[in-house]
Amino acid sequence: MEATGTDEVEKIKSKFMSAWNNMKYSWVLKTKTYFSRNSPVFLLGKCYHFKTEGEYRALHSFLSSNGSNFDKVSTEISGNVEEFRKDFISRIWLTYREEFPQIQGSALTTDCGWGCTLRTGQMLLAQGLMLHFLGRAWVWPEALEMDSCDSGSWTSSTVRKLTASFEASLAADRDPKAPARPRRGPAPRDWDVTERRNEVYHRKIISWFGDSPLAAFGLHQLIEYGKKSGKMAGDWYGPAVVAHILRKAVEEARDPELQGVTVYVAQDCTVYSSDVIDRQCSFMDSGKASTKAVIILVPVRLGGERTNTDYLEFVKGILSLEYCVGIIGGKPKQSYYFAGFQDDSLIYMDPHYCQSFVDVSIKDFPLESFHCPSPKKMSFKKMDPSCTIGFYCRTVQDFEKASEEITKMLNSSSKEKYPLFTFVKGHSRDYDFASSPLHEENDLFSEDEKKRLKRFSAEEFVLL
Repeated sequence: MEATGTDEVEKIKSKFMSAWNNMKYSWVLKTKTYFSRNSPVFLLGKCYHFKTEGEYRALHSFLSSNGSNFDKVSTEISGNVEEFRKDFISRIWLTYREEFPQIQGSALTTDCGWGCTLRTGQMLLAQGLMLHFLGRAWVWPEALEMDSCDSGSWTSSTVRKLTASFEASLAADRDPKAPARPRRGPAPRDWDVTERRNEVYHRKIISWFGDSPLAAFGLHQLIEYGKKSGKMAGDWYGPAVVAHILRKAVEEARDPELQGVTVYVAQDCTVYSSDVIDRQCSFMDSGKASTKAVIILVPVRLGGERTNTDYLEFVKGILSLEYCVGIIGGKPKQSYYFAGFQDDSLIYMDPHYCQSFVDVSIKDFPLESFHCPSPKKMSFKKMDPSCTIGFYCRTVQDFEKASEEITKMLNSSSKEKYPLFTFVKGHSRDYDFASSPLHEENDLFSEDEKKRLKRFSAEEFVLL
């Protein structure tokens, strides 16, 4: 009887916390992000300048002041705010959700308060898939037609929402919530063949991240892979752990469309070129040899307890590269997806916004809640030092070119003997490492990695 009473108390506590988090992360204030007209804005390899007159003097000054770091940076220069807004809004935004199907092995139907790093990992992977299927030039045709008013909060109903949510939880009879209310959408439009094809992939990519057990990269699947590292639903996931979970999720994906993509995670801040190329040249499920695109994830630490500002120019350089798919980072236990910068501030998308579950299996599911209407900025100094950097390379030649450019950037930005991470020739086994994730077939982490996970389990961000 005593055990039963304790279980009931735990259930009530869990439901109260769930209701509280749902309320807390639905209370989103309308805050404006200010951008300077005198400084360039970089967004995942593209450069925008809002100056209405002159010959981009600020941009030229910025590039020249950084010397060789930016000599070979491939960026596209655009000159107006609308183009930047359209590009930013077109990125896939994945946030906290509530009332999704219950996660196996738990009573959770929301990730509010604990799933932010998984969400930022999803955003990074989604950007890699967008590059793979749509290309960097693609923008969502309806991006500027979103109703930005809906991105704010309805604070007058928030308290009522909390009360109703908690009461329904205790009664255990909450009605299933309908899909998220569609925002005011655009008028019907004619699509040409290319637009139709792109929209099919746009929806398909989002559906892979749906909040259901069947979605290849949905929260439910990622948590299942995380269990093999000792992580459970409701636990904190660091950016390095998420990198390995994403690798496993892509390896296990069975959709034929995903067979042309693989993920490589750097070991001990080292990218082994032959291991990457082996992944790119591995056999497809059909048994035919084919070159795969690769998403390279590099867990790093930008300092000790605090971020070292000496790494600022390197981070800027990374976000200026056409190969970059973003950075998983943020503040301690508050993860963001960094996609660009202006001056000394990073531009990011914030997953800490609770939205209603959307059933992505239905035809023409609403897209608006998967696109962020406004960017946020944060000083580089406030960034937590632990993060994971992502790159996308379509071919082996792209990887070789990217590794050459990034190596030059690493060497020029390193004031000490050792750079932040390195590219080396050969395989990891050539350097007497026990095993490579490339050869791990039956487990998510090697025994050595598990020991390090246990050792660093008390840290806000796990560093492998």
